[in-house]
Amino acid sequence: MDIFLTAAIDEAKKGLAEGGIPIGSVIVHNNRILGKGHNRRIQKGSVILHGEMDAFENAGRQPASVYGECILYTTLSPCPMCTGAILLYGIPRVVIGENETFLGDESLLKERGVEVVVVDSRECKELMKQFIKDNPALWNEDIGK
Repeated sequence: MDIFLTAAIDEAKKGLAEGGIPIGSVIVHNNRILGKGHNRRIQKGSVILHGEMDAFENAGRQPASVYGECILYTTLSPCPMCTGAILLYGIPRVVIGENETFLGDESLLKERGVEVVVVDSRECKELMKQFIKDNPALWNEDIGK
């Protein structure tokens, strides 16, 4: 498995260990992690700290030229909010661990010229399926509706 998807999975596991939703993301520039994050909605009482948004926050302010050369890795298909951030910052490539438990706005990403790669990771699916089974109310509070 790709080392960067593995890093995103590690972020997802960190979120789960903190009592949150197991979704992780990393933003990579020139084979170096620029920012990493995990869903911290529960931990921070936040409505916006999805894994991708946390990774953007942790990457900090970057010139458009940098984001235009990045790859975003995420364990789960990006929701409309995270898709919007990907488009806003001009990320050209998104690698998704899985889109079976939740199918986000991949079609919009593709329409706007973003290369979308779905890895179909068994580990990502198992993390989400177990979380949804164990925590349906938390999952349905946000994008799982």
